[in-house]
Amino acid sequence: MTAVVPLAAAGLLAGGWALAGPGGAGPGGPPDGGDARGGDPAGASPGTSAPGGGEPGAAPSGGLPGQASADPSADPSGGPLAGKVVVIDPGHNPGNFRHPDEINKQVDIGTNRKECDTTGTSTRDGYAEAAFTLDVSHRLRDALRRLGATVELTHDADRPFGPCIDERARIGNLAGGGKGADAVVSVHADGSAVGNRGHHVILPGLVKEGAADTAPIVAPSRRLGERIEAEFARATGSAPANYLGGGTGLDVRKDLGGLNLSTVPKVFVECGNMQDPKDAALLSDAAWRQKAAQGIANGVGTYLLG
Repeated sequence: MTAVVPLAAAGLLAGGWALAGPGGAGPGGPPDGGDARGGDPAGASPGTSAPGGGEPGAAPSGGLPGQASADPSADPSGGPLAGKVVVIDPGHNPGNFRHPDEINKQVDIGTNRKECDTTGTSTRDGYAEAAFTLDVSHRLRDALRRLGATVELTHDADRPFGPCIDERARIGNLAGGGKGADAVVSVHADGSAVGNRGHHVILPGLVKEGAADTAPIVAPSRRLGERIEAEFARATGSAPANYLGGGTGLDVRKDLGGLNLSTVPKVFVECGNMQDPKDAALLSDAAWRQKAAQGIANGVGTYLLG
């Protein structure tokens, strides 16, 4: 078991791993988080990235096909998470809506076949889930860097669409020079009914079919999810979802290719419901998104330190 590093020794502030420094879909939904709605993210809030160029299936600049770009500024020599590799998977891609044929293509998720990806949902004011997830992922990346982790993203809006859900899983499996990530977090926001509020973390269920075998990751993914849920609630003040999970903030699913095909501990974080006006107001607020990212980072940190 990894030794627990005391908070003071880790150079962190007391109170839930707060750092000194700057401050998808419910059951039955479309593939791997979010609903099938969405729109042009051009009007997304400041701090998000616009889609870039590149060929479908190509890696970000300097990478290999099917491999995420490594965090160039991570310092592996310092911080309590030095030597740990974390993959962040920003749900959807701001350019997906421009490529319906490509993202509707079916891919193998082990138990069956599913769409490559979806556009994700949006608030009623037009703030796209893909813009939200990228913004939170950037903030999460920075927080984990400050803890010393090496961070890889599955994409950075640097390709016209995707990656597909099977490739997202493969990126986590091959991270860290092929050894696999120590933890993978897929960032999402839900597209449920008005009145459905709060966050939840999706955990992999036990699946052993076709290319899917989640038996080795079910237990560690649950530990990762429990830590993230607790720290997310602490950092944001958000309550666990009131529409699934029985008030635990946890939801086990067997129909998500990103979980089914993962060979390393992985969870999805649904930060709130974009279709509910009260949740949408939080999700649209940059200060709240910073708290959300910090909460996720705190959860990942406590998990990785044992």
